[in-house]
Amino acid sequence: MSSGQPSDNEEPVEPRADVLREEDEEEDSDEDRGSTRPLSPQAGRESAEIQGSSKLELAADGGTGSGCRGSNACDSLFSWICRRTIRRGPFVDPARDQFRTMTRLYKSMSPATDSVNLSTQTHGAVFNLEYSPDGSVLTVACEQTEVLLFDPVSSRHIKTLVEAHEDCVNNIRFLDNRLFATCSDDTTIALWDLRKLNSKVCTLHGHASWVKNIEYDTHTRLLVTSGFDGNVITWDTNRFTEDGCPHKKFFHTRYLMRMRLTPDCSKMLISTSSGYLLILHDLDLTQSLEVGSYRILRARRAPLSTEGSSAGSRSGGARHTIDSKNHPHREGLSPRNSLEVLTPEIPGERDRGNCITSLQLHPKGWATLLRCSSNMDDQEWTCVYEFQEGAPPRPPVSPRCSLRLTHYIEEANVGRGYIKELCFSPDGRLICSPYGYGVRLLAFDEHCAELTDCMPVRTALLREVRSIYSHSDVVLTSKFSPTHCQFASGCLSGRVALYQPHF
Repeated sequence: MSSGQPSDNEEPVEPRADVLREEDEEEDSDEDRGSTRPLSPQAGRESAEIQGSSKLELAADGGTGSGCRGSNACDSLFSWICRRTIRRGPFVDPARDQFRTMTRLYKSMSPATDSVNLSTQTHGAVFNLEYSPDGSVLTVACEQTEVLLFDPVSSRHIKTLVEAHEDCVNNIRFLDNRLFATCSDDTTIALWDLRKLNSKVCTLHGHASWVKNIEYDTHTRLLVTSGFDGNVITWDTNRFTEDGCPHKKFFHTRYLMRMRLTPDCSKMLISTSSGYLLILHDLDLTQSLEVGSYRILRARRAPLSTEGSSAGSRSGGARHTIDSKNHPHREGLSPRNSLEVLTPEIPGERDRGNCITSLQLHPKGWATLLRCSSNMDDQEWTCVYEFQEGAPPRPPVSPRCSLRLTHYIEEANVGRGYIKELCFSPDGRLICSPYGYGVRLLAFDEHCAELTDCMPVRTALLREVRSIYSHSDVVLTSKFSPTHCQFASGCLSGRVALYQPHF
């Protein structure tokens, strides 16, 4: 990063401040080695702020150090990053400066000494982790019917919801800072209130098989669930009572694995164990979409021609069309809930007969993140697909070829048969991926830049920022905190590890 130049009205007797500014990057590594290890994300921010304030004062005082050091130590880390750009000249890009600082923070992530340890005899494997929107609570979905709640900063145990369900707890979703939902292999969904955890708010019945994940539409306040019965069901939380709330079947397909809503709730993505990815565009959850059997969708697979091979590659795989007579939504007779069926391109798998086990979405809605396994279950990949619609201008493609494979990386094929849940960081620059007995932090380039700032012309490998091995068993799930520079991981033996910057 280039340093700024002195302005025209700068006095000749003050060249020292400019020299210090030019040496700022060289001193960054010394800051990391000379700072102390914080006990919490808050302590890490305070340590960084004190150093940042001292450096600013040196530059402002011409190297004399006459400023009041540590006076802004209580400000947030992001305020410190903003202040760093002051008096650095017109040629410094504040965004690049922030990227560099955040990259250093994430590269220093290490397991906290006070990570949460759960007894395998009581709780079993950790299947899902979820932070509250304000980052004050970390919830843990356990194999043996229980849900645990912790303070993620102090790792203090808050509450155990004993027998939250009658079978494995699979997924947790916060509706707001106090209300959250859990789903289970007992085919039910439960609503809970943090202010009254002694009992459920209500229990929802409607699925015929294991319920695997939960989404929430903040616009309509509809809870959306999916299960291995192939059903996607919507629940009207505006009218819930102790006996439940009104619900209806929104969508059905065979081999359903995961279902997600984009951040703006304009699309629904559904992954399947047979390698297909279904996308509902212009989503309207108040209308049900009746679709024929999954065999019909498979039979209508569009073959890749030589002429269209490049377009198919850019769209992330073969595109499947739906007969307009049976499915008028696809041809625009109804502008809502138009269905697209894709077979995402997987590196090394030309037959495209893969299982899409994990599905996540970029926090800004720019891309989707898939964890895929091969037909023989002997290889796994993490793949990123860019949404063509609404993305920055690219070479023209077919209007409904929505996905293009941009980045991928092969994963350690450990713990066959278990689903590994990945996640994006809140800013979308990093991916946390379970990797054997640990986790890997992955980025789109070596600078941890935004996806739109480093979009490759051809498919590129994800860059490994850091690998951390802190478990004694296979890691099954990971999650970033929405408010702190922290993430968590859970493994098959029931241990939850918390990670934070260590300077």
